[in-house]
Amino acid sequence: MMSEKGKAAFVTGGASGIGQAVVEMLVQKGVNVFIADQNTVEAEAYAKSLNQKKQGKVMAGQVNIAIWGEQVQAFGKAIKAFGRIDYVYPIAGIGERKWLKSDPNSWIEPDLTVVDVDLKGQLYTCSLAIQHFRRQEVNDFGFRGKIFCVASICGFYCIPTLPIYTAAKHGVTGFVRSYGKFLPEEKITLNAISPAVVRTGISSDSFYKQIEDRNILTPMESLIKVFESLMGDNDTSGEIFECGPRGTQIRQVAEAMDAETQVLLDMLVERARPLQAW
Repeated sequence: MMSEKGKAAFVTGGASGIGQAVVEMLVQKGVNVFIADQNTVEAEAYAKSLNQKKQGKVMAGQVNIAIWGEQVQAFGKAIKAFGRIDYVYPIAGIGERKWLKSDPNSWIEPDLTVVDVDLKGQLYTCSLAIQHFRRQEVNDFGFRGKIFCVASICGFYCIPTLPIYTAAKHGVTGFVRSYGKFLPEEKITLNAISPAVVRTGISSDSFYKQIEDRNILTPMESLIKVFESLMGDNDTSGEIFECGPRGTQIRQVAEAMDAETQVLLDMLVERARPLQAW
């Protein structure tokens, strides 16, 4: 098996939660990592602690992933530091918030920050990754680069009280399932991990305690195993990996209703192909 040593990665939200666990896994493999996180203090402290282990080199930079210019700046720093980026992890995200308020005398603009961060922000990161990958040759594994998104079980289950978060994660799921089947033509892969409840900073300690008491918390190790399996020469792309408290499975795309629908879907693929040309 070829080594990951010397490869480079860009991780949003890498100072805590899932992102932090991914960064640690990458560094243990000798991968150089740029942590892009809104919490600069935690990101820099984490980078410093990992650099003391003298495995992969770790850098950190502040970024609000909902702002295109900040992502461009951070990604540019990563390229300047490492030259080539092999792996990109759009992980940063936020949870549901009160999005809709009502007033009998006025119209109140809804708060769609969750969409801006959890969907638009991930698409910004993916866009930067793909543009960069197109500028570089394939690596020794045969790929220009790989993208590993974090979606959620909310991307295919119905959670009535999490409407905006659910909408955002459905968006990520749809993007990965569709574009992830096209990108291998460019020697790029795109997949997503969709965890159930993992202990991160997105919910309260009391909620996590309730989940733990019922023994239905998803182990972080389950996610990391999937991330690891998709590295290197694995050519899987366009798949959604559900990680739950009892295991992992690939969530299949809905089948066409009938033969005519399948013909229509195939025609749509070819009709829109020119839109993806570069």
